[in-house]
Amino acid sequence: MDAFLQIRTNYYPIKQPSTLPFSVLFTLMTPVQPALFKDYRRTERKNKKSRGVSCDEISCIGVSWPDRAVPLPPGPRPAPKSPGSLPQGFSGLTHLLHWPLTPGDGGDLLASTSPQTSTYHLRSPAQTSYTLGGYLEAILIARDHQGRPKAHGGDLFRAQLLGPDLKAGVPGDVTDLENGTYLLTLPLLWAGQAQVQVRLIHSSEAVGVLRGIWRDQWATVDFTGYFRGPTGYEETVTCNVNPLLIGEEEGTCYYRDEDSGELWFCARPPTLPCDSLVGHSSGRYWNVTTPHEEALLARSPDTGQMTFTLENFLSSKDPSFTSVQDSFSSHIPLCPPVSLQECDKQDPPSGHSSSLGGSGEQQKSGRSFSTADSILRCLAGHVVHMMGDSTVRQWWEYLRDTVPALKPVDLHATYHTGPLMAVDTTRAIVLHWRTHSWPLRSLRTPVAALHSVVRELGGLAGGPHTVVVLSLGAHFTTFPPSIFVQRLAGVRAAVAALLAREPGTLVVIKLANTGYKSVYGSDWFTLQVNRLLRAAFVDLRVAFVDAWEMTSSLALPDSIHPGRCIVRNEVDFLLSHVCPT
Repeated sequence: MDAFLQIRTNYYPIKQPSTLPFSVLFTLMTPVQPALFKDYRRTERKNKKSRGVSCDEISCIGVSWPDRAVPLPPGPRPAPKSPGSLPQGFSGLTHLLHWPLTPGDGGDLLASTSPQTSTYHLRSPAQTSYTLGGYLEAILIARDHQGRPKAHGGDLFRAQLLGPDLKAGVPGDVTDLENGTYLLTLPLLWAGQAQVQVRLIHSSEAVGVLRGIWRDQWATVDFTGYFRGPTGYEETVTCNVNPLLIGEEEGTCYYRDEDSGELWFCARPPTLPCDSLVGHSSGRYWNVTTPHEEALLARSPDTGQMTFTLENFLSSKDPSFTSVQDSFSSHIPLCPPVSLQECDKQDPPSGHSSSLGGSGEQQKSGRSFSTADSILRCLAGHVVHMMGDSTVRQWWEYLRDTVPALKPVDLHATYHTGPLMAVDTTRAIVLHWRTHSWPLRSLRTPVAALHSVVRELGGLAGGPHTVVVLSLGAHFTTFPPSIFVQRLAGVRAAVAALLAREPGTLVVIKLANTGYKSVYGSDWFTLQVNRLLRAAFVDLRVAFVDAWEMTSSLALPDSIHPGRCIVRNEVDFLLSHVCPT
């Protein structure tokens, strides 16, 4: 289906649209009813005087897009090709977000994938030995609730290898062969007992529901804006990323971030002016699914939990042996443990890995910073700027709580949005955290405190004592991917500029956690967000902490805000980049 790219010609004069780089990031939109755009343009003309902006012309350029997208507000102003522009490959969103299609409409719950009837077997006959550092491979056959093999892919499975005695775990790789079978590849990283566990996060039919929401819904939430007059009188309105989402035809207030170029829209308050916006908070979660779709997303219709365990065990009291217990194998000797070489750049170990991109790429082995003294020695003389969502605030909280010498400074700010600061003046350590700007699901917070990440990065001098940590994806799962692409364009350009002026600056990108299973923050959405994150920064010299795999590697309950064990491991990886030796 053809989609369109929307721009406002009075903002961004264009003579040859086909020659523009993708970094312009025009907003994806589908053809809509002329009356809808007529109303929108009429409202824009009515209010252009109060905003001082003329919005009379809209120009559309056709591009190819396989799924129907939605009308969205214009993106940032175009810029010439530069190191801050997105890499050429990132323009292929259709490739980055590829997922096998699900035939049919998922109307029969019993035809959806069932973890109880799905089966598995080792990919090949049991080996005479398994080398520490090798891999165990199995084939998973997806079946529906009546035991019939599925003929197509598209299910979201998650595999783990667990070491109960060691309290260890590592995620496995699940390759969709797109014919109803999946290849499970699990690294063997320790001797002794291990258990393979596979979870069906979403059936292919449930993923079809999620795809439809991303394709057809402009958003699944809204927000509240608080306007205050001179006497303290307040009015509240609906706000969102798109003026067509706020349900008002009488007028629209919009706010442009001068650093990132992003726009935010609020309904015009009844009596107060647009410039009296003082507060922001979450609004409503919209009902965007039918009862049948909810059933597909929530659980198997006959058993509840969509979880199962493959009864493969690597076990022996003698650490020089292991056994793989299933119908295909018996007691098998394990080669003696060996020292593992540094990870291959092209094949990093799944889960607990992070890498530096760009020139001088290298893998960092995770180190343990188990004591307050070891953390202080590492951070001495550093200023750490953490920006983004609450999952990276957990890192700030972990360091504050683990290291008594780091003293919080009361900045009289709203805690859940920041800014927050902790310092150790003796060792010249400063830790900052603040949230990113809207869209942000939060309690009421002052608008003045919502700084864009682009603005914050632009104000940093950088250098070898500066560490920047970015966590960007969690609040974008309720919007089409084009909204997140807009955010990434600005942040990427700001990161590139920071590294250009001070190459010694360490920038760490934290990928989004696993956790939610609902239409508002499904793991499937998060997986797509993480793909875009990696693509946006792949050719810049930044480090990645793969929180997605770290939060899915242990036998712990899923939570968007994981427990201390997971957070400690994430912070250890951060510190291993700050102090690699």
